[in-house]
Amino acid sequence: MADLVLTGGSVWTGIPNAAKASALAIKDGRVLRVGSEAEVRAVIGAGTRIIQLQGRSVLPGFIDAHTHFIDGGLKLASVDLRDAAGPAEFARRIAEFAASVPPGTWITGGDWDHELWGGELPRREWIDSLTREHPVFVNRLDGHMSLANTAAIRAAGIDRDGPTPDPPGGTIVRDPRTGAAAGVFKDEAMGLVGAVIPDPTEPELDRALQAAARHALERGVTQVHDMAGWSSLSAYRRAHARGQLPLRVYSVVPMATWKRLRDFVAENGRGDQRLWWGGLKAFVDGSLGSTTAWFYEPYADEPETSGFMTTDSVELRSWIASADAAGLHVIVHAIGDAANDWLLNVYRDVAKANGPRDRRFRIEHAQHLTPAAISRFAEQNVIASMQPYHAADDGRWAQKRIGPERIRTTYAFRSLLDQGATLAFGSDWTVAPIDPVLGIDAAVTRRTIDGATPGGWIPEERITLEETLSAYTSGGARAGFSEDRTGALAPGMLADLVIMSDDVFSVDANKLVDTRVDMTVVEGEIVFERGER
Repeated sequence: MADLVLTGGSVWTGIPNAAKASALAIKDGRVLRVGSEAEVRAVIGAGTRIIQLQGRSVLPGFIDAHTHFIDGGLKLASVDLRDAAGPAEFARRIAEFAASVPPGTWITGGDWDHELWGGELPRREWIDSLTREHPVFVNRLDGHMSLANTAAIRAAGIDRDGPTPDPPGGTIVRDPRTGAAAGVFKDEAMGLVGAVIPDPTEPELDRALQAAARHALERGVTQVHDMAGWSSLSAYRRAHARGQLPLRVYSVVPMATWKRLRDFVAENGRGDQRLWWGGLKAFVDGSLGSTTAWFYEPYADEPETSGFMTTDSVELRSWIASADAAGLHVIVHAIGDAANDWLLNVYRDVAKANGPRDRRFRIEHAQHLTPAAISRFAEQNVIASMQPYHAADDGRWAQKRIGPERIRTTYAFRSLLDQGATLAFGSDWTVAPIDPVLGIDAAVTRRTIDGATPGGWIPEERITLEETLSAYTSGGARAGFSEDRTGALAPGMLADLVIMSDDVFSVDANKLVDTRVDMTVVEGEIVFERGER
């Protein structure tokens, strides 16, 4: 007999061409039966808990295929600059946060967006007089540039003995009048300041993990792929050993450490169905918002640059080839069109050199593609790991960066699917909200978050609700080698699922953004339940 039965609604199994279902039964953490109410009624016993769906949808649990998860938990307790609409508001929030923490505390996080006030980069003098006792290093929402105040710049020794040179793959923005560091550091230059920021302690990481998990589960996310590092993997292992890892995690570490991961896997295996590892993350380029994504042609609004590679090309190619030869999972960030072409070429060459296997190369973001690149994802079996909310966000200002032609193949969801590619959707949290409902709205409607494109930004790249849900479930499962147990609702699969506030297939597409998660279930256990509907 079932432990839990959901009945009287619409069950979307995520299985292509599956029969329509209205009920689902769970036993011992796995799906026992899916079908009609009569079929499921047969496994209801005296101890079965029954939930009446009242027409609501049941979906497989959402899989967020690209997060910075524990970092997100840390930022939940930091200063929030995401919607600061101008320099005064930006400075005020930092000042208020500084007043709430002891002198000497580093102020990090932030996730500011300078496009909200016209595109002017922040400067350290905006906050210096307000933060004399606190070093500040707050990042742009894309994580590819940060603002340091004078206290942080001094702590890092920047320009102490003359102008500090730009590191390879990074830029120190300088005051055009004085030549001094203006406060903004881009991509690899951020490490000059980041190197002197104290690392979080183990207790701080453990608390951040639990805060992030609560935040995600309230939004129906039952599995995350975390693009982080070894300290995060250690935090997950500590939580798992204590029975306190409430959602599934694919923990990915930096590709520069591929030898360490190879040896770690040899000694410890690859984990289990709650926590696993074996993936390596690297970067080809920066971001569009920071004008560091690598394009063939210069930026329209900064014609002196076309972006750049943030990792040495010889070194990155060697890492990819070596990691793949070691049987590890290669996951690489590429945003500009030149970056994506370069990476596709490397993937082609490495696959040929290392021979056939189920390698599942991933390109994270796959944001700006040449028309010729679109078909190569399916041809080369490369997974496009994309974040639809970025389209709704970047669409406000992308055209001023790269002009009207290059934006035609930006976040090309429809074109990639039509060519047979696998899409794995995620959020890039905290670059964007972890809420899948917002990503669903972005993929289905392509409306920008400023309301300026009610008919959709590049509307020909919209995809259907079912295609979007697949990218958030089975696509994510495939991208993390977990499709044998997650990403769909079928007998024997792990019972990870969500109950939505409505029947999402009956809701007008423009109203999908108003739906919410009423309940989240992980392995048959209710881990989040909303209050009064």
